[in-house]
Amino acid sequence: MQTAGIKEFKNKLSRYLAFVKNGEDVLISERGKVIARVVKEEPEKTSLRQALHPLIMKGLITFPIKELNRDIPEPVKVPGKPVSEMVTEGRR
Repeated sequence: MQTAGIKEFKNKLSRYLAFVKNGEDVLISERGKVIARVVKEEPEKTSLRQALHPLIMKGLITFPIKELNRDIPEPVKVPGKPVSEMVTEGRR
């Protein structure tokens, strides 16, 4: 297991990711206290429903019964310049 401070981890990211790819955990510390752990991602793909199945079985969470309405209205067309152009001009 490797340990690195935030600055060292940032500066040597590729090196630490190589450790992770080889299966080692990397601990990231801030002022001597571990604040994060980087671990290798497992290649198997798990659906959200499969991952949450234990919580569903305990009754801690439930999935929505009906499909969510995901209709997104069309953007309103307004005459004139786009806001992004106006912001860019204001920064000059």
